[in-house]
Amino acid sequence: MATVLDTQQLSPFEALADYERRSLAHAAGLPEQIEAPGLWRGIGFRIGARYLVSSINEVNEILTMPVLTIVPGTRPWLLGVANVRGNLVPVIDLKHYLEGERTALTDSSRVLLARQHGGSVGLLIDEVLGQRNFSEEQRADAVGEEDDRYNRFVGEKYPLGDVHWGQFSMAALVRTPDFVQAAA
Repeated sequence: MATVLDTQQLSPFEALADYERRSLAHAAGLPEQIEAPGLWRGIGFRIGARYLVSSINEVNEILTMPVLTIVPGTRPWLLGVANVRGNLVPVIDLKHYLEGERTALTDSSRVLLARQHGGSVGLLIDEVLGQRNFSEEQRADAVGEEDDRYNRFVGEKYPLGDVHWGQFSMAALVRTPDFVQAAA
């Protein structure tokens, strides 16, 4: 158990350094920062009944649905462009792009910002489900993606409880020729 130092015996600098050391020992989220060998981390999200997870390095930001400006002459899955802190970001309905069916906007709907050549792209999804961690054992039990609409982007599906999470590659998505060519 840590002992509290008598601050009357410490110089002001030493007392402040002691306070900092003790506060950092109790920092919120500290366990999340500990490196765990063999642990893969991602951001979980849902499209319809499908549970997906993308590498934490592929998701730059999570937004509520921004105000969009419609872009004429584009494919129906390109919802428009949004001004995100001075940058124009195209917003794609990911379900419509993959399945041909529009995403119903709800209070849980979110836009994931993913990096692409020349900037970011926003991907409308049904819900963000937070950070998900997968161990080497879970990854060893992974199964392939059966759905042809998703198998270009989902390499494997990892079991976690009763759900199989598809590892969705946003990097593969933003390099796909038909995704890049949004003009109708």
